[in-house]
Amino acid sequence: MRKVRLGRSDLDVSAICLGTMTWGSQNSEAEGHRQMDQALAAGVNFLDTAEMYPVNPVRAETIGRTEEIIGSWNRRTGRRGDWVIATKITGEGGKARGDEPISGDAIGRALEGSLRRLATDHVDLYQLHWPNRDVYHFRAGWHFDPRTHDKAAILGHMEDVLQALDRAMRAGRIRHWGLSNETTWGTAMWLQLADRMGVARPLTHQNEYSLLCRLWDLDLAELSHNEGMALLAFSPLATGLLTGKYQGDVIPPGSRRSLNPTLSGRVTERVWGAVEAYLRIAREAGLDPAALAVAWTMARPVETLPIIGATTPAQLAVALSAADLHLSPEVLAAIEGAHKAHPWPY
Repeated sequence: MRKVRLGRSDLDVSAICLGTMTWGSQNSEAEGHRQMDQALAAGVNFLDTAEMYPVNPVRAETIGRTEEIIGSWNRRTGRRGDWVIATKITGEGGKARGDEPISGDAIGRALEGSLRRLATDHVDLYQLHWPNRDVYHFRAGWHFDPRTHDKAAILGHMEDVLQALDRAMRAGRIRHWGLSNETTWGTAMWLQLADRMGVARPLTHQNEYSLLCRLWDLDLAELSHNEGMALLAFSPLATGLLTGKYQGDVIPPGSRRSLNPTLSGRVTERVWGAVEAYLRIAREAGLDPAALAVAWTMARPVETLPIIGATTPAQLAVALSAADLHLSPEVLAAIEGAHKAHPWPY
């Protein structure tokens, strides 16, 4: 497994990050531990979680269970040092901490809970799960309206959060921090304020990114390249759509779609044709479509690390196999053709 330097940091991480959001719902504690062992054996040392996990669905009574599963592995093995651990503070709507929004005060309490559950004294990358303000992520781009924003209030909130993150970093409880589901304007404001205040800049983005969701490719890619930020790409398989298992509008028993029939708005009339175009490219190249989708994210011109998730060892093995897959110029050209024919399918 290739290692990369994460953004402008001192963190050397595997080019693939292990996602964990099913641990505690679709996966048991023992299965989560086996995934950690399987990923480590393949050379993965980077793991992403969040205080609100598991999902499918998010329940107030299971908040933090995924972090607890990671923590029990750390306690049992004594090998916390084998992992670069990223987690997130959840915002309003995430059912954590009474459903409160992100604030400087909330960071102190949320971080303390995550450290306790993870059985560690520090988090390597602490991320803001989503902005407090309305943004266009989570399929909201069809009706996004920034006129709801109060710029002065937004900037005041950012300063408050930056101060709290700086306190936690000075105390050694956070090594680096990052953004998630953020926009270009929002990221630019975080960078500008961090520089003005003399505190640490955000190191990474964690946004949805896949063959079917390429919003990041334009302004955010330009900003990230010029400011030295890496993209942690979540849902590189578009919640399983790019494996082909839902083609024909089917719902396999036990699948994510059996718990979330629309895959949070990703199932549309347009998506089936788009998926078929990428499945055809994989078939003609003799590639597994899931491996192709993950490998494509790793081949992007701006630093991109896919976060892979699985519910079975076989699924995890396929995703991990993308680390050794090099896509030919012909395959990459075919992918760009499919993208032009099927843009923004959900």
